Amino acid sequence: MANAKQIVHGEQSRQAILRGVNKLADVVKITLGPKGRNVVLDKKFGSPTITKDGVTVAKEIELEDPLENMGAQMVREVASKTSDVAGDGTTTATVLAQSIFREGAKTVAAGANPMSLKRGIEMAVRTVCGYDETLKDGSKKHIKGELDKLSKDVKESTMIAQVGAVS
Repeated sequence: MANAKQIVHGEQSRQAILRGVNKLADVVKITLGPKGRNVVLDKKFGSPTITKDGVTVAKEIELEDPLENMGAQMVREVASKTSDVAGDGTTTATVLAQSIFREGAKTVAAGANPMSLKRGIEMAVRTVCGYDETLKDGSKKHIKGELDKLSKDVKESTMIAQVGAVS
């Protein structure tokens, strides 16, 4: 059987996938922010590439272990979709994905229902992205509209100081 599939489940498979997530994310996250480092990518053909772009780094990583590679592929997809939709923020998205997966794996290992966890994450995504929320009285409230009402444009550096600090 040349195309036989390996079937695994349970804690060992989750840990292997987490190792793959961590391997990819740990390489990508060194490129984060203005003080981020460059990464040198060895190409099979041509000269090496030097980049600080998270999605470029993520696309070049292939791991030998199939389960670890599966974890890396999931995070690679996060970086790629972020690049397609936003054009930037791929390293930040990678770090967030790593954290969500790591904390989710801890929660499941502690006995949480994986499907309940998934539904909770999906609900959080809907909230953050501003999808409609059904209220107790059955009416709908558009969360993004509410956030827009609370937000204000920051036009001057003095206003930035009132909003947050950049270190």
